[in-house]
Amino acid sequence: MFGFEFANPEYFWILLVIAPMVAWYALEERRSRADLQFSSLSLFRGVRQGARVRWRHALFAARVAGISLLVVALARPQSSNSWQEYESEGIDIVLALDISTSMLARDFTPDRLEAAKEVATRFIIERPRDRVGLVVFSGESFTQSPLTTDHAVLINVMREIKSGMITDGTAIGLGLANAINRLKDSPSRSRVIILLTDGVNNQGAIAPVTAAELAKTFGIRVYTIGVGTTGEAPYPVPTDYGIVIQPVPVEIDEEVLTQIADMTGGKYFRATDNRKLEQIYDEIDQLEKNRVEVKHFSKKEERYFYFALAGMLLLILESLGRYALFRKIP
Repeated sequence: MFGFEFANPEYFWILLVIAPMVAWYALEERRSRADLQFSSLSLFRGVRQGARVRWRHALFAARVAGISLLVVALARPQSSNSWQEYESEGIDIVLALDISTSMLARDFTPDRLEAAKEVATRFIIERPRDRVGLVVFSGESFTQSPLTTDHAVLINVMREIKSGMITDGTAIGLGLANAINRLKDSPSRSRVIILLTDGVNNQGAIAPVTAAELAKTFGIRVYTIGVGTTGEAPYPVPTDYGIVIQPVPVEIDEEVLTQIADMTGGKYFRATDNRKLEQIYDEIDQLEKNRVEVKHFSKKEERYFYFALAGMLLLILESLGRYALFRKIP
């Protein structure tokens, strides 16, 4: 932010002398009389006034302007350049995303996986000061992206995720443990996992509750999201005649997901459609707003020299004009 201010504004009171100067000059002009008087001026009709007559008030104007500029210089004008610096405590967040084939169910638009990717991408964009990582899981788990502040790269990685990349199944405990491994050595004061799944743990050597205990030990907060409508969901089933949409039961282990969240100080959410999923991420975003410290800085530079120089030049020109071009005959 740029501004202009005066270090000694009290000097502006000197400008009050200009009013009496103007009044005195006007009074003297009115009192002035010609040295030669004529009974009639008809002989001088059509005679144009000389430049000295037309510009006779320029000297006084230059004097007033010069004095005004010198007063401004005495007031010490300063240009100020101020800015703000943000210091963020920062939050490290790992998104643990279920990519099992059940995530292809179409109770979300276009399906659960694509809806989850879209909402997670918007969540990443709205947290520019946080480090975010990505872990995917189904029957196994691996890190798709370590913690990073390069969100453009992370979003590109997110777009490349597809169901079937790894062995099918739902290893919730393994996915959670992998996310914990990415956060346990983080120096950040706030470490968060957002775990999204649509099923029941049926793979992996680590139980979900065991992984939750590990997260609690490291002080990592876990928000769990169960995705899927209530009852049955339309699911694309490949057949000899192409893809056929069939209803399949929705099974989400809400009890375990709630237990994980409660143990770690997080919260469990249930998303039944795209809009509800967006609201959940918005709520998590509000719950995990990072603390930002704002420091104000300013830099000032003296600008009086230019005003003083302009004022002195005007007074010099006024003096030269008075004793040269507009010199009076004694």
